[in-house]
Amino acid sequence: MMGHGGSGFSEAGLRRLREVLAGYVESKRIPGLVALVSRGEETHVEALGTMRHDGGAPMRRDTVFRMASTTKPVAVAGTMVLLDECRLRLDDPVDPWLPELADRQVLRRADGPLDDTVPARRPITVRDLLTCTFGLGLDTTAMGSPMMGAFFERGVYGTEWMLPAPEPDEWMRRLGTLPLMYQPGERWLYNVGDDVLGVLVARVTGQPFETFLRERVLDPLGMKDTGFHVPADKIDRLPPLYAPDPLTGEFTVADEAEGGHHSEPPAFQSGGGGLDSTVDDYHAYFRMLLNHGTHGNRRILSRPAVELMTTNRLTPEQLSAREAWARDVVHLSHGQGQHGGWGFGMAVRTYRGDYAPVGQFGWDGGAGTTTYADPHNGLVGILLTQTGMSTPDSARAIHDFWTTLYQAIDD
Repeated sequence: MMGHGGSGFSEAGLRRLREVLAGYVESKRIPGLVALVSRGEETHVEALGTMRHDGGAPMRRDTVFRMASTTKPVAVAGTMVLLDECRLRLDDPVDPWLPELADRQVLRRADGPLDDTVPARRPITVRDLLTCTFGLGLDTTAMGSPMMGAFFERGVYGTEWMLPAPEPDEWMRRLGTLPLMYQPGERWLYNVGDDVLGVLVARVTGQPFETFLRERVLDPLGMKDTGFHVPADKIDRLPPLYAPDPLTGEFTVADEAEGGHHSEPPAFQSGGGGLDSTVDDYHAYFRMLLNHGTHGNRRILSRPAVELMTTNRLTPEQLSAREAWARDVVHLSHGQGQHGGWGFGMAVRTYRGDYAPVGQFGWDGGAGTTTYADPHNGLVGILLTQTGMSTPDSARAIHDFWTTLYQAIDD
C-alpha cells in the first residue's frame, strides 16, 4: 500500500464532501445516507438525514442497507475460497455440479426467437461464471427481446425484483429451459452468472450458500450485520427502500422494512443482489482486499485470489464489447458502469474516465449503493442510501461523492 503523510484527507476536502452529500438530503432528493471514507489508518463516517422520507429516526452509522448489486464483490469470495482449496478449478466444466447447464443450445441472434439455435461449442466453465461470460445475462436495454420476456415469464427473475424467487434447484431447472444468448466465453453479460455461482458454492460444499459464506468470509471479518435477510432484532435498523416516481418525484415505497422482502430468509440467497449490510462491514471486506487477502493476522483469501478478483479478466474482444455497451447506455445507467474492465464479481477501471485512477475496483447497486477500493491511493469509499435508481438522484449523489472524495486526498 502507498505511504502518505498526514491524515490522508484534507479537512477542507472532507467538509466539502459532507456539504455535497448534505445538499441531497436538504433538497429532499434523498431522505438519508451513510458514507464512509478511509485511507491508511484514518476512517471518516457521515450519517445524514432520516430513515424515512417523512422524518422520524435519524440515519446512524450502523443502519443496515439493501446492497443490491453491490452484493457481487462480497458474494464472489465464496467461490474464491473453493478455488484456493482446489475444490474448484477455473477451467473445469460446471456440468458435474450444475447439470442443468450441460449441453446448451445458443441463440443464433441474441435478440432472436428462442427456437432459432445452434449447439454450444463447449461446456460452461467456472471461469465463465466468474467473469459473467457464460452466455446468459440481463439486458435491461432490450426488455422487449424474446429472451428477456422468457426470463420473466418462466419466473427466472421477478418483474418487481431482479432477484430469483424460487429455491435454488427449481431456479436452476427454469434456467435450464432457456438457450444461451451467446456462446460460452464470448461476451460479458450482467448478473445471472453471480446468481449461478451461489448455487455452485452450495452444491460443491453441501451447505447453504449463506452458511458457507458466513463461516469462511463474513464471520472471520467480523461482518456481523451482513446476510441475506435482516433478523427481527435488527429490523428497526433497516430503512424502507424508495423508488421515487420518475415523473412526480414522489417517494414510493418499493420495499418496507417490516414484512418486506428482506425481513424473512429468502428461498434463494442471491449472490447477484441479495445481501444486506452496513458501512463498517463493507469497509472490513474491502480493506481485506486492499491488504491482499488478510484481516489482522488472519488470511481470508490468498493473495493471487484477490489479484484475480480485482484486476481485469476480460479479453480485448470482451472488453471492447463491454465498453461500447456502457457508452451506449450512459443515458439509461445515469453514467454508472463506465470503467472498462471486469474482474470477478466487480468492475475494474482499465482506463481513466473520471476522477478515479486505473485499478480502482468495486461496484454499485440499484438500491443507491456504491463501494470501491483504490490500491494506488490506499483508499476505500462507501456510500449507502435507501433511494433506488428510478430517478438519477442517488446515481448523481454517488457520482458527486467520488468526485469530492478524490479532491479530498491530501498528499
